[in-house]
This record gives sequence, C-alpha cells and structure tokens, in this order.
Amino acid sequence: MIVEPKVRGFLCGTAHPLGCEKNVQNQIAYVKANGTCEGPKKVLVIGASTGYGLASRITVTYACGADTIGIMFEKESNGRRTATPGYYNTRAFEAQAEADGHIAKTINGDAFSAEIKAETISLIRETFGQADMVIYSLASPRRTAPDGVTYTSVLKTVGESFTEKSLNLRTNEIEEASILPAAEEEIAATVKVMGGEDWMLWIDALKEADVLAPNAVTLAYSYIGPELTYPVYNNGTIGMAKKHLTQTAEQIRSKYPDVTALISVNKALVTQASAAIPIVPLYISIMYKVMKEAGLHEGCIEQIHRLFMEKYQNGSFQTDASGLIRMDDWELREDIQKRIMESWKQVNNDNLHALTDIDGYWDDFYHMFGFRFDGIDYTADVEIL
Repeated sequence: MIVEPKVRGFLCGTAHPLGCEKNVQNQIAYVKANGTCEGPKKVLVIGASTGYGLASRITVTYACGADTIGIMFEKESNGRRTATPGYYNTRAFEAQAEADGHIAKTINGDAFSAEIKAETISLIRETFGQADMVIYSLASPRRTAPDGVTYTSVLKTVGESFTEKSLNLRTNEIEEASILPAAEEEIAATVKVMGGEDWMLWIDALKEADVLAPNAVTLAYSYIGPELTYPVYNNGTIGMAKKHLTQTAEQIRSKYPDVTALISVNKALVTQASAAIPIVPLYISIMYKVMKEAGLHEGCIEQIHRLFMEKYQNGSFQTDASGLIRMDDWELREDIQKRIMESWKQVNNDNLHALTDIDGYWDDFYHMFGFRFDGIDYTADVEIL
C-alpha cells in the first residue's frame, strides 16, 4: 500500500516501514562514525523501540560492542493498517545488528506485567547469562500494577493552574493554554505510572533470579527543564513522578549495594510524550533554533552517544553534586537559556518562523513515524507487514 502520514495534533496514526528503517540506519551510521568506548557488554533495555530507548540500544551495541535484549510494546500490521513505528524500528535494528555480529533479541509485551518480567529473565539466562546494565526507558500513559489496578497518568499542574503561550499543533499557531491542577488521586496515579515503582520491581525480579552481573549498572531517564516549564513539568504531576523515580534510584542502591542505580537528566526533544504536553512544543521549537545556531543541538542518538562517550568512564558515570547525570547541561547553559527567554517574550504568530525552528520541530516529529526522509519514494507502494 501507499503509506501517508495521518496526523492529528500530537499523534500520527501511520508509520512508514522504509522510513523507520532509514531512521535506524541513520542512527547506526552516526554511532559508527563518531567513536567507540569501553562500556557494558550485556544490556537489557526496557522500552527499547523508540526515542531515547532505541538510541540507547543502538549506542551500546555500536559504541560499546554490546549484545542486547529489548522490551517493547508495539503493534504489528494487520494487513490493513501499518504497524507502529517501534515495531518497524526494532525489526530494522535487529536485522542490522545481527548482520554485524551482535546478539539482538526482543520481547514484545507489557513491560509492567509479571509475565514479561519472567519471560525476560528466561531469555537473559538463555542468551547471555547475566546483564551488566539495565536501561529503564519506559514511556506509557497507563499501567496495570501487580494488584490488578490500572492507573492512568495526567499532564497537570500541582496546586495552582498555569496559563502560558503554547503552540497549537493542529494549526501551527500560538495561543494561550491553561493547565488545571490535578486532584490528589490523579497525582498518585501519575506517580504509579511514571514513577519508579516498576523500575524497582524489575531490579527485584532480576536480582532474585540472579541474572544481574556483579556490580551491574541500571539507568533511568528523566527531565527537569528550565524554570519556564516548571509549573507544567518539574513541579507538575510529571515532575512528582520523576522525583519518585529519583528516590527509587536511592532505594535500589540502598537495597542492593552492588547495583549502581542512576538517573540521567536528558535534554528536551520531540517525542510522542513531549508533544502531548502544552507549552513544551513551543519551548522546544525556540530551543532548537537557539541550540542549532550555537552548534549545540543534539537529537536522541547524539545525546546518548555523548552520555557513553563523555559521562561514562571506567564503569561509572560522572554525576553532579545531587548524584544526577546531567545530559541537559548544554540546554540549561546560562547563555542558551537567556537567548531562549528573549525569544519567548517576543514570539507571536507574525514572527514564529523567525524566532523558532518550527520546521525542525515538525521534521523530528515526522521522522519518529518514518516520514520526511530523503531518498524514499513516499508515493510508491510498500510492504507493511
């Protein structure tokens, strides 16, 4: 069939298999061209099919020479609809990694479930005995906990409502967006979904099964951002969940002294999750322009490659005084934030294209689903299975 993007707001209902393959190939080519490092060799990536999780799997494979097991929750094509992009991404990655001599196996299922944890443990035993690194990169709007209760996260403030400029992704126009405060049960549910409870359950299960290598490292990803987005992010429901994630790292280290559990605070990027948060797409569009002009822009693969090349030395990560790995160091540089805020105060519908990289924002958005890549004939029929 001919696959075209079907976009509504921050969602795209189709994915192009050849474009997704191109996306993976481009990321592999970047890592191959930009250096290798000493790093983990047997890696479990939980949430491995898109964004930072996919970039992590590619980086440890091609920069560190690692074998990997990935966990994803993706839909295959039914012959009438395309598969989800993560399915095509993973298929392309596995094929290339195995052709290059690496072990790359994937489990498709709900990573929150006990069944997938058990299946993963069996696969680790069969494949490489023990994992020396576990990367936790799940992004999901809902979670069914071990007690059978399903929790749904919300994108809301805590305490007071917040009104600011925002980019309407349906119209590409700036308008005001208001975010209402969450109820206590909504905050608790968001922490259940996006906090560290499931991360801890994974480490508990892996340790109990003795499939974590001595002195293993586990890494989870987070975001803090600038003061501009604090009400909606750092101090909002998502921020409450991310604070719980940070506390969980401390709990893992305390419970298992031989496991190094760390949080990497990453840069804001266009992801399916960030596109859904009011205010954030406009901030990212301005940030892209400023950081590109400063020669500091990074996508997922550049960010994670730098994480392992610069922050990971002799089996340990460089952290700040709070014990966090700061991959947002370039984004939060004083000169960068000063320029972003100057543009934020001035931006309106008349100067949107002058003060933002709105085209770059949308290119990254479409790339997530395999569209807008050079060298692909999007008018041609393609096999979607």
